[in-house]
Amino acid sequence: MKSNFLKIFMLVALATFSSCGEKAKEANTTESKDAAVAKSDAIHYAVNTDESTIEWKGFKPTGSHNGIINLSVGKLSVNGGSVENGKFVIDMGTIEVHDIPAEEESNAKLTGHLKSEDFFHVDAHPNAIFEVTGMETTEGKSMLSGNLTLKKSTKNVSFPVAIDFNDNNLTLTSETFTIDRSNWNVKHKSKSFFDDLGDKFINDDIELKITLSASKI
Repeated sequence: MKSNFLKIFMLVALATFSSCGEKAKEANTTESKDAAVAKSDAIHYAVNTDESTIEWKGFKPTGSHNGIINLSVGKLSVNGGSVENGKFVIDMGTIEVHDIPAEEESNAKLTGHLKSEDFFHVDAHPNAIFEVTGMETTEGKSMLSGNLTLKKSTKNVSFPVAIDFNDNNLTLTSETFTIDRSNWNVKHKSKSFFDDLGDKFINDDIELKITLSASKI
């Protein structure tokens, strides 16, 4: 009886752990591609940086951290409801941590660490850039592709998005997706670069969710 109870308990615990541990699907990542060119009849939009954010979430064996990063500038060109061209500058100096209260010392400590050479080395690389290379429908989803340049490394990533139009404005929202930081040489406590970390590693996967608000130029 006791043995059966333990087996049931372990199965329930395993199922709960598995469901809680699931992460978003990784963006398809390839080598960089040529930037897309907008047609002459495309409609051009400027990103409203005050209303646009990139949410992030990072993981380690003992938990996770999350926050946002802001854009400094961005433009995109749309034709027939599809993004033809675009370029967005991500201000890496605006990284914020939201899971730790802002007044706590550990918030500033983690924020500073993310900006340091261990991670994104913001002093040397203040901006990341995403430049659109195309958009297509795959399995019923609109997939936006673009070259992401981070710490001088450039890879092409593709992820699902939805676009809503309202008069002279649009909102582009991505599904939550992950990127593998090791593709951009973000090495700190990464198992992709170090094999002696034990349980002191930090996951390579970073979850992202992009929300862009833009107005017709």
